[in-house]
Amino acid sequence: MVHVTTKIDRADRQLIDELGRFSAATIHEAQGRSGALDDAIKPLDRDMSFCGSAFTVVCHPRDNIMLQVAISYAQPGDVLIVSSGDQPAGQFGDVLANACVARGITALVTDGGVRDSREIRELGFPVFSKYLCIQGTVKESLGPINRPLVFGGQLINPGDVIKGDCDGVVLTRRTEVRSAIDACRARDADEAEYIERYKRGETPIQVSNLGAVLESKGLTVDI
Repeated sequence: MVHVTTKIDRADRQLIDELGRFSAATIHEAQGRSGALDDAIKPLDRDMSFCGSAFTVVCHPRDNIMLQVAISYAQPGDVLIVSSGDQPAGQFGDVLANACVARGITALVTDGGVRDSREIRELGFPVFSKYLCIQGTVKESLGPINRPLVFGGQLINPGDVIKGDCDGVVLTRRTEVRSAIDACRARDADEAEYIERYKRGETPIQVSNLGAVLESKGLTVDI
């Protein structure tokens, strides 16, 4: 069995950067309300954001040996997607965060726990996790790196594009990045127009064409 696959297809870096200019919420809505990861996975700091290629790794619960292996093989621009059995153990801290920065890794997203949150915030390395926990981990059990992974309610393939910010984390298929960018641009343009119409005095009912819908549902207003 091959545990570590190092050769994965990634989206063009320019396209990743372009997609990363949009918010996670905009990407999610623009691609048909798809790709949102478990909303319990949150950034250590609300100002943290990232966009990069998924580099998947499976760690056994309360074990971080494969996370250390993943850091050793990940490439600049990669986002570590760490499945660790949804356990509140501190598998990642400031020492490994510094290792990630030194290797040019973009971010870490885990359904497990992290610690040394103050030091990681000061370092400025984006970390999104389900738990904050001081309990340590062992280094015992092997697992796969860069295999398709069900994580946060989504099937993530190595090389898929992951965007995270203060609202959450969203997945875009590697082959759909360009179309997602176009959809995000169109959505941003529509929303800018909505805002201008509000400023001119129109109501949400008018802007969103809700009149007929509300009437069909029997809405009554006492004026």
